[in-house]
Amino acid sequence: MARVTTDYTIDELISVCIARQVTDGDVLAQGIATPLVMAGYLLAKYTHAPHVSFASAIGNALVDTPCAVGLTRVEELWLGRALMTFGFAQVACELLPRFQPKEFFRPAQIDAAGNFNNVAIGADYYHPRMRLPGCGGIADVTTYYERAIYLYVPRHSRAVFVEQVDFVSGLGHGPARHHGAGPCYLVSDLGQFDFAAGRMRLIACHPGVPVERICAKTGFPLEMAPEMRETEPPTVEEVQLLRQVIDPLGIRRLETLSGAARKRALREILTGEGLSTPQRLAQP
Repeated sequence: MARVTTDYTIDELISVCIARQVTDGDVLAQGIATPLVMAGYLLAKYTHAPHVSFASAIGNALVDTPCAVGLTRVEELWLGRALMTFGFAQVACELLPRFQPKEFFRPAQIDAAGNFNNVAIGADYYHPRMRLPGCGGIADVTTYYERAIYLYVPRHSRAVFVEQVDFVSGLGHGPARHHGAGPCYLVSDLGQFDFAAGRMRLIACHPGVPVERICAKTGFPLEMAPEMRETEPPTVEEVQLLRQVIDPLGIRRLETLSGAARKRALREILTGEGLSTPQRLAQP
């Protein structure tokens, strides 16, 4: 039996949980700026799922042998190893409907039914409180995917887990759904959830996180699994792979940090990639 460890960070635990949702042979889709997901995918490939392939939104590339997680040179590294690349229209209209790759989406807002929002915060679309990156192809794939949708939230709060989302860019469960499976799993920095009977349900608390804290940080009543459990900690091997092989610069932690801590981490990563200041990004 693999030896678990207490020497891990929350970003490592999230990536490990993501990896555990991967099955050998999966085609795994990765969006833009999702290092927690990429670290989890790579961890799965290095451990229990050696035959997965990666469909990256970076260059719409199909990759079998990816490299370590990167930040400033991520396009070069992905495209340099791509088996082939595709146009966006071909990806959206042909490849995604046919292969339905497994993908983890990060919602800015999500409700109890799994509807999620990546468009804007605020009821007025033309004058929102915050404009979000947009849904990309999420609105398309979440309406027809027969393979269930996977989600992750690096910072669990009532601002993310809301009673009603301001806009629906990712379709959850409910009467509006006529095709597809809907979300089946979500991992946050506090616990793991499923959508039994079409409603979000807490199935596992991360080590040291009480149920009461998760409920207090969720903006709607949570269903509870009959057999509540604690998330199994990472193994020694999983942590070593993440730190030494998959993401030695710790790029995955950027998704769990904010403010000054995130700025410090960015400086460290840029220095580690040979860029002492952000201004050097523009140089050839």
